Formats: sequence, C-alpha cells, structure tokens
Amino acid sequence: MTTVNQTEQWNVLSKLAQSIQGQHMRDWFNADPQRAAKYTTSACGITLDYSKNLINPDILQGLLNLAHRQQVPQKRDAMFAGEIINHTEQRAVLHTALRNFSGEPVMVDGVDVMPDVLATQDKIKDFVQQIHSGQHKGYTGKAIKHIVSIGIGGSFLGPKIMSEALKPYWKDGISVHYVANVDACHIQDVLAKLDHTDTLFVMSSKSFTTQETLQNTLTAKQWFLDQGGSQNDIAKHFVAVSSNVKAAVEFGMDENNIFPMWDWVGGRYSLWSAIGLPIALTVGYEHYRALLEGAFAMDTHFKTAPATENLPMLLGLLGVWYTNFHGAQSHVLLPYYHYLRGFPAYVQQLDMESNGKGVANQADDIDYATGPVIWGSEGTNGQHSFHQLIHQGKVLIPADFMLPLNVPQQNDIHHAMLASNCFGQTQALMQGKTYQECYADLASADLDESARKGLAKHKTMPGNKPSNTLLFEQLDPHTLGALVAMYEHKVFVQGAIWGVNSFDQWGVELGKVLGNQVLDKLVNTDATLEFDASTNQLIEKFRQANR
Repeated sequence: MTTVNQTEQWNVLSKLAQSIQGQHMRDWFNADPQRAAKYTTSACGITLDYSKNLINPDILQGLLNLAHRQQVPQKRDAMFAGEIINHTEQRAVLHTALRNFSGEPVMVDGVDVMPDVLATQDKIKDFVQQIHSGQHKGYTGKAIKHIVSIGIGGSFLGPKIMSEALKPYWKDGISVHYVANVDACHIQDVLAKLDHTDTLFVMSSKSFTTQETLQNTLTAKQWFLDQGGSQNDIAKHFVAVSSNVKAAVEFGMDENNIFPMWDWVGGRYSLWSAIGLPIALTVGYEHYRALLEGAFAMDTHFKTAPATENLPMLLGLLGVWYTNFHGAQSHVLLPYYHYLRGFPAYVQQLDMESNGKGVANQADDIDYATGPVIWGSEGTNGQHSFHQLIHQGKVLIPADFMLPLNVPQQNDIHHAMLASNCFGQTQALMQGKTYQECYADLASADLDESARKGLAKHKTMPGNKPSNTLLFEQLDPHTLGALVAMYEHKVFVQGAIWGVNSFDQWGVELGKVLGNQVLDKLVNTDATLEFDASTNQLIEKFRQANR
C-alpha cells in the first residue's frame, strides 16, 4: 500500500519547500499589505493569525491536497459517527459525544449512548449542587471545603489544568487539590494542610486498579482513618469515577456516588466525562457546562467549516508542513496568560501520546516523522531563557502564542505590557534583524571596525521563524472548551495525514507492565532477579538502601 510520503501530493510539497529556500517572510509582508488579513480566521471566540508562517497560496493548496488525498474529512466524519477507528483496541472514539448538545443520537454498536451521557451530566450537576449548598456534609456534620482529586495522566492533567485556567471563576469556600505522583511526598504535602472532617476525595480510575492512583487513594483512606474517621464514614468523604463499581463499593464508597466511564473515551480525552467532576466542583456546574458547550461549538466548526477557514485543519496542516518538510522536531506553546500556564503540558500529553507512533494503521513501519516534541511555558518568562534558541538557534521551532485580549480585574499597564511582549516576540521571530541594521546601530559605539563587525554579527537575528498567534476576547469557560477541542482536532488531522492510530498508547502500557514486574522484586526482597544486568543492579542498590 502507498504510504503518505510516496504520494504525488507529498512530492509536490517537497518541491514547494525547496522553492522557498532563500525567501523571507519579511519580504512577503512588504510585497502584500493584505497578507495578515488573508491568513487570519476566527471561530468560537478564537482568532488565529497564521500569516507569520512559511506559506504562500501554492503551499496552502498543496497541504489541502494532501489532506484530501489522506481522506481527512472522511476520517473525521467516521469519528463523529461512532465508527471503530481505534482499530488496535476495536473501539469507537467518542469524546465528542460527551459534549454533544445537538439533540441527535450517537450510536455505538447500534446503541445510542446519549441517554447515559446526559444522565451522567445530570448526576454531576446534582452532586456539585449538594456539595456547594452544604447538603452533602462530612461525617461530623461539617460542610465540605476541600476536594482532593486523585488520578494520573488524563485523569489528572485535564481537571488540574482546566481548573487553573479558570481561576477567575472559582467558587468561594471550595479549595481543590490535585495528586498524581506516586511519590509519597506529593500526597503527604497535600494531606498535611487538610482537616479530614471537611475533605472530600475524588478517585479517578476506570479500572480502580491504576497503580499510582490506587496507592494514593489507599494512603488517603488510611490518613482519614488515622485522623478519627471510621470505615462507615468513608462513603461521605470518598467518591469515584470508575467503571469498576464493585471495587469502589468494597472500598467503602456509596454506589450512588460512583460516576461511570466508557471504553470509547481515551484517558487524554476524558476531561469531558465524569473525570471533569473536580472542574465542576471548582467552578460550579454552569461554568463546567459552558466548557462543554465551547468544545461542542468547536466540534461543529471542525465538521462544517471550509478547510481554508477551519482552525483545527489549518493548524494540523501547518504542523505536518514543519515536521515533514522543514525538519522541525518540536513545537512550542507560549500562553501569555498566567492561568493558562499549564496548557503546554496538557497538549504535550494530547499530542505526543496520540501521534508518537512508528507504525501506520496497516501495520507498516513508518519511515517519516510523526508527532513532534511539544513543550512550552508562560510568557513572558520564556523570553528570558529559551526564546534565545528559537531566535538564533539553528533548529526550526514553530510556535503558538496565546493571549486573551481582556482579563477580568487586570491592571491595565500589566496587561498592555504582556500584550506588547507577545506581539513583539512574534514580530521579531518573523522579521529578525539584518547584519546591516545591527552594524548601523553600532555607529556611535566606541568600537574599532573589526569589533563593530564582529558584534554586529553576534546581534544579527535571521528571522523567518514561523509562529501562530491565537487571540481570545477573554478566556472564559466557553472559549477554553473551544481551545482544548481545537487542539484535539488538530492532533486528529495530523494523525489522519500520517496514517497512524491516534487513539491507542501501547508505549505507555509497556511501561506499566514492566513497572509492576519490578515492583514485585522491590517488595519481595528475597526474590531472584532475572532482568537485564543494569536493572538487576539498580534493584539491588535499592534493596540495600532500604534494609
């Protein structure tokens, strides 16, 4: 079967990449005063300016032709229709059903899943209202003030980062804490600040057996009992998001406070399910519903907007352009908004776990690059560290800059300074500064000619570094939902073009299996070691240190 890099469309793009070698975006802007307007589009409260990219009309058309050749629209429609597109696990991929407000059914194996989805949303709404109203109390009669969310991976990152991003919408009187790392230092630090009588634990694990999550939950349970609670009191202080109702009930949880999960929702897409319960507890159900509605709006946009106006499609095509035709190995996300500082880590899991694959859907080995390394940090901090590499380094690093135009209760000068840095950085990356300009700037410096030329060369910025700018009126729950869904669909577009299954994660699973095998040897210190020499040596050193 023909792989994507053997197609005529791929070959055309390779030639187009070569054709622009030596050209500079600075000249493109000078030649076309309408360039910014031509390459700007908006949807769902998000404006994307992608004019500072190494593209022209021929390149954009070439990328669209590649997407058409790879049947991206057909694959998109198959996902929304509930077809089994996660073929290695024989599952549908329907995180979109969790935010479906169309009133239309979503079928999986001939069954409409929407009644169960809507019932779970109602259950979340009722439980959140019970907590916020004080109706649900701890065993001593105190209202719940603290929520401890225990999960790992998507069950941790999604709720934590979305809650952080929505800090201006937090409910008064409720504090939410997140625990993921099995390192005991993490949960001990959290528990040390709490009173067990007004604390609720939300344990999120589909199987109720995830190693890190189960151990942290058992530690929390023992802490609760040691503080004076009893086994009978567990039901008022522990709830679960899990498909293993039996295990949760045996733990001591009230069956009415166990929220369901489904196989057709991957962990990194699960914040839209009951995994998002901590978000709802943090900001209130109405704001949580607005988050879902924003994602639904982006789903509708992705399904219906023309490709040239389609935000996820455009971002996905640009990602392929730089990864496969310009040798970019990473992509940086730069939110210029403090509360969105965790977003790069969220997209990091979403993108790298989805498309970090070396085998195509037909089980053929891949000989072209797929998912890039995703990284980033909040602006303006990065400008004083790693932006140096982006500006003058020899590796190409495409960047996404993000900025809300309005921030509630923000000091005007602070926000203006933030915006000026955001816009100035994208301008500098595109425009750069020539040797001649740097040499002229040093005319009044007390330097001899040789030193002046040398310093001018050090100060030269090549520019021509690509970036997208994403603006929001403000980062409210609806816009945040749209933003997350936009990146989900961007990842889908890239995976569809590369021909990989974006919805399994066998690389993650292998580490879990081997970790459990090693754990057995660490706990059972007399067990024979039968691993490789390095692993055996490391285990033995650990045993000796803990005797």
